[in-house]
This record gives sequence, structure tokens and C-alpha cells, in this order.
Amino acid sequence: MPDISKHFLRYTKYILYLLSIFAIGFGFSPFPDVFLGLILGTSFSLLNLWLMKNRMEKFNRAVDEGRKVRSLGTLSRMASAGVAVLIALEFPDLIHLISTVFGLMMVYFVIMIDYLLQQVLHKKREER
Repeated sequence: MPDISKHFLRYTKYILYLLSIFAIGFGFSPFPDVFLGLILGTSFSLLNLWLMKNRMEKFNRAVDEGRKVRSLGTLSRMASAGVAVLIALEFPDLIHLISTVFGLMMVYFVIMIDYLLQQVLHKKREER
């Protein structure tokens, strides 16, 4: 199994780069509500990634020790996404709801793009 912490650090780095781009967009674009929604959603998406990493590490330890595992924390991740949406609904003039939802999915976009990049790099290494 690939090292979960290594992937988590790489994804976190990419998400922090995206958050800095969103912060610049918030400060300098005519659409601050959209970028604030992206910042909010992406921040909660990063929190969900961290929760998933911790649950997967506990899961791996439990499997190694032969214990049973309850779940991977789906309810807590769904609840945090719900909190992000509730915040966006509470302040509709400041935070764009649709961009918040896109921000919540940002980690999944990062994971897919990183996977494709790793596959391309792996093929290039094999061709050498």
C-alpha cells in the first residue's frame, strides 16, 4: 500500500497553493464572493482530507493488529461539508454557495490530477 502520509503532504501542498491563488483572487478580482466561497469550501475539503488520512492510519493499524474497524468517518466528513454549506447559506451576500460546493470537491480534483501526472511521469521513467 502506498504511503498515505506522503500522498497527504503532496495533496496538502497543492491545496495550499490553490488557497493562495484564491486569496489573491479574493483581494484583486471583481468577484470576491466567489473566491471567498472557494476558500471556504477548499478549507473544509482540506479538513476532510486530514480526517480521512487519520482514519486510514487508524484503519491500517487495526488491520495490522487484527482488530475490527467501525468506519472511515463518513459521517464526520459529511457533517463538516454541511457546516461549510450552512456558513455559505448564512452569509449569501459575502459567500457564493456554488463556489463553496466546488471548493468542497477541490481535493478530489487535486487527487485525480495528481494521479494522472504520476502516471505520465511513471511512463516516462519506464521508457528511459
